[in-house]
Amino acid sequence: MSDDEAANAGAEDPLARPVAAPGGRERGSKPFGEFTLADVRARSAELSSVVGFGTARVAGVAHGWSELARAMESSGVVTVAGLGPERGGEFARRLWVVPPGGSLL
Repeated sequence: MSDDEAANAGAEDPLARPVAAPGGRERGSKPFGEFTLADVRARSAELSSVVGFGTARVAGVAHGWSELARAMESSGVVTVAGLGPERGGEFARRLWVVPPGGSLL
């Protein structure tokens, strides 16, 4: 799937939306729904480590990734998609996987 196809799919399905994988640019991106509990915990840790250096939104988003990890643990799911489209989409909006208004541009 090309980057354009992935972006278009993500516009329709928040779980298909490409998100930068934890660990930096060399890791690339993958669909939000394919993030594992380890990925979610790593993203939470990355964002938590910069709280206080960026905008106030970073703290809220970092907290949201921690909440996602807890939701995945309590549900016993392996990936975000395991939470289902409704709950996964809810987290996608809270975590700015789907930006307010649909675009950051």
